[in-house]
Amino acid sequence: MDNNSNPVYSRNVVEFVAVANEFCKYTEHASELKGDELMKILQRILPLMYLKASLLPQLDPFFEDGNEKFVTESDWTDINDTLKEKFGTANDYLEVFDEKINETEGPLVSSISENMADIYQDMKDFLLLYQTGTEEVMKDAVWECRMNFENFWGQKLVNSMRAIHKFIYSGEEIGKVEKESEPDDENRNTADWFITRRQKDLRGDIE
Repeated sequence: MDNNSNPVYSRNVVEFVAVANEFCKYTEHASELKGDELMKILQRILPLMYLKASLLPQLDPFFEDGNEKFVTESDWTDINDTLKEKFGTANDYLEVFDEKINETEGPLVSSISENMADIYQDMKDFLLLYQTGTEEVMKDAVWECRMNFENFWGQKLVNSMRAIHKFIYSGEEIGKVEKESEPDDENRNTADWFITRRQKDLRGDIE
């Protein structure tokens, strides 16, 4: 197929790749930035990434098996921990748009760092698959990224934007949070990571 007619080389996909790459670059180098600087960078990147993701073409998966994954649990934890430290007292916020809200009696406490680590996991895996140059793999990468955007990380992105907007224009300064034991993180069950689970569900829906 001619590159000009192949949707994986379309302008919308190429522009999304560029934005996703910027997001991953800043996320991976978060330790070199101040928390308030990183907040302002995300304030600019996240809306653009949302827009470009919404313009990704709707494709059908090529392979029956799930896509290869590159981001490990350790990678996720490193990103989350670094961002959590950088965002300090600005990291946690009350969330009313969460699938777990029905299990509670009120808003949940959510975390910008966890949202960004989840989004990073999808973006990095997508980029590494796309960069293989194999059109079938690239097609599946685009398909999965759009599905994950619609069903998972798109909501996390806009949820975080509310918290980031509120912090930036509140005039508050980021304070440090004393480290405490976090049994929830230690007991995190990664036997069935969200990406693998969503791949199975989404592929099953189209069969």
